[in-house]
Amino acid sequence: MIHLPVDIYSAEAVRALDRRALDDFGIPGYTLMRRAGAAALSVMNQRYPGLRSMVVLCGGGNNGGDGYVLARLARAAGIAVRVVAFGNPEELRGDAARAYEEYLESGGITRAWDPQLLAGTGMIVDALIGSGLKQDVRGDMRDAIIAINDTTTPVTSLDIPSGLDGETGVVRGVAVRAHLTVTFVGLKSGLFLADGPAHCGRLMFADLELPHDVYAEAQPVLRRQYRDEIAERLPPRPLNSHKGQFGHVLCVGGAEGMPGAARLTAEAALRGGAGLVTVATAASHAASIVTARPELMVTGIDSESALDDLIARASVIACGPGLDVTDWSRMLLSRVLASGKPMVLDADALNLMSENRTSWSGVDVPCIITPHPGEAARLLGKSTEAVQGDRLQALADLVDLTGATAVLKGAGTLVGHVDSVPSICPFGNPGMSAPGMGDVLTGLIAALLAQGLDAATAARAGVLVHALAGDSAARRGERGLLAGDLLAELRHWLNPRH
Repeated sequence: MIHLPVDIYSAEAVRALDRRALDDFGIPGYTLMRRAGAAALSVMNQRYPGLRSMVVLCGGGNNGGDGYVLARLARAAGIAVRVVAFGNPEELRGDAARAYEEYLESGGITRAWDPQLLAGTGMIVDALIGSGLKQDVRGDMRDAIIAINDTTTPVTSLDIPSGLDGETGVVRGVAVRAHLTVTFVGLKSGLFLADGPAHCGRLMFADLELPHDVYAEAQPVLRRQYRDEIAERLPPRPLNSHKGQFGHVLCVGGAEGMPGAARLTAEAALRGGAGLVTVATAASHAASIVTARPELMVTGIDSESALDDLIARASVIACGPGLDVTDWSRMLLSRVLASGKPMVLDADALNLMSENRTSWSGVDVPCIITPHPGEAARLLGKSTEAVQGDRLQALADLVDLTGATAVLKGAGTLVGHVDSVPSICPFGNPGMSAPGMGDVLTGLIAALLAQGLDAATAARAGVLVHALAGDSAARRGERGLLAGDLLAELRHWLNPRH
């Protein structure tokens, strides 16, 4: 086993790696299948020491072949094994047929599907379908997956939980909820997108001893973020630093009755390291915001000229949190868009932009947008379900529409930028499904942009720090986590060398 790689591929690209291993490097497919079975058994023994029995559910393709290899090796190791065959195993072809024959030659037998076979075992192994699924699961396999999910027995999936789309991570009717997934050759995008993380459990990777050159021509569709990249992107500050070196963030938002969003954004910009932060908000909020956080500068806005004076002094603008969709908010957004200043647009700024999709043509400065799926759907003229059904495509569509660096928030937040491989953040937790979390992210990204990071780097670093701060804040429990709880955690993650 090796650590999870950074590069994530489409399921089809991983199958192409298998073919390249055979065609260009002479590694037979059955060699890889044997290695896959051995790797999976090794991981299971490490994660579940003392394992004495298992039920292996084998489908009719190469995923089933991996299962037959695993079953044979487990029997040889003294583990009691029951194998359930779906379809007629005598009709298997190629490497899967060889795996089945060698299992029989070792003294193994197969059984037809019966839900009672899942009882009284120490492990259920899912080797039913694999990563090539493109339609809903039906028949006995559907019944089996439902039965698997109804047990309390640990479940290990080989390569990918059966029923999960290997490309999009969407559940095709039903999908196995595994406790452990051992994936082979390359990380598949479906393991990380949409429903994938909720179904994979602990994800482990085995490269099956493929030479590094096998991967030389493969193009990843995603890159996985990792903790250490914060230190790579945020060097220590010089000893002779002063606040004027770290940018001036102007936070525009907080319409009547909505001061909280603007305050969270501005405070996150301070915690994110911006040298100066000003809030442009409804006049009735100015006193309360500055009283709660005296390090902020706050101005009530009742005219274009009042905002223009603040824009002139700013280096980066964060616009949208609590902005509303009124004539006042439209006036503020129009001045921001005409400012020529780098900007981060979120929340109601995006909702206003969705009223006229051609409005992006006038935005020719570094711009970062941070929509949640509903906001992304409005921008793209799609349903939220369509966005979530193919998050990677939705991200690409956002970048194409806006020309901006796009942050598609949600479980597995994605960051896309023109002509670069998107990134995905594997950190964060369900407790972060709470009001104001996006406002904190907007302020944090704006602060990093103000400190001199380019748009793509600021977005990726901001997403990563935000997620890790959320995980730190959730140590005492996810339920009841507040956006403000992240503010105290940001400094730790922004200063990794300390």
